[in-house]
Amino acid sequence: MPRDPSSTLAAPRPPSLDAAGSDPELIALPAPPKRERTATVVLMGITTLAAAWMAFVLSGEARYALTPGELVEVPDLATLAPTADFANRYVRTTALLGTTGAIRYGRAAEGDSFRLAPVAGNEKIWVEIRVPEGFEGPRFVPPTSFAGRLVPFREAGLRHARLPEAVAAQTNKAVPEDAWVLIDGSSPRASRWAVALVALFLGFAAWNLAGIVRVLARVRDGEAR
Repeated sequence: MPRDPSSTLAAPRPPSLDAAGSDPELIALPAPPKRERTATVVLMGITTLAAAWMAFVLSGEARYALTPGELVEVPDLATLAPTADFANRYVRTTALLGTTGAIRYGRAAEGDSFRLAPVAGNEKIWVEIRVPEGFEGPRFVPPTSFAGRLVPFREAGLRHARLPEAVAAQTNKAVPEDAWVLIDGSSPRASRWAVALVALFLGFAAWNLAGIVRVLARVRDGEAR
């Protein structure tokens, strides 16, 4: 049975554009309030800076994740004086951990606990070890062989930035400013999450920056008209 043409809805008409390619009806709409617009730009600017800062903070771990996953054999940490060549490297080594200055701590959303202790005979190198849940206690014996990320404390990243202060607060022992930390169990493959987060934060910062440019460009166009 043929369809009645009158019962068919008419397709929406495309907006008529002027010679400059703009929609006169949209141009005729009132401009958004200046106060709200300014607040939006400021908020987007703060978000851009925060995202860029987070990407910068995680850049060290992201660079480590992109390094070759080959282990570098390092002599006993008690006799090691690390140079710049050792920074952000995946190393395997041995050491006896001291007890003076050692601390225990946990992290949110993790059942395992962590211990940070200086190397016996070399207080410029500290080792962070993960203690599986249920194994922490007075009978826990720390290992003497380690494999992980060797990095200066000041470049270790956000998760380790406050550890020297925690050591000073809990034990009244100062961590040397040029101290290094070996993060046991941290391999480049296990740190790939940092690459994803850096890419996410950079993308978020770029998106907000582009939004600021679009908003300000519309403001200039409105003032010109």
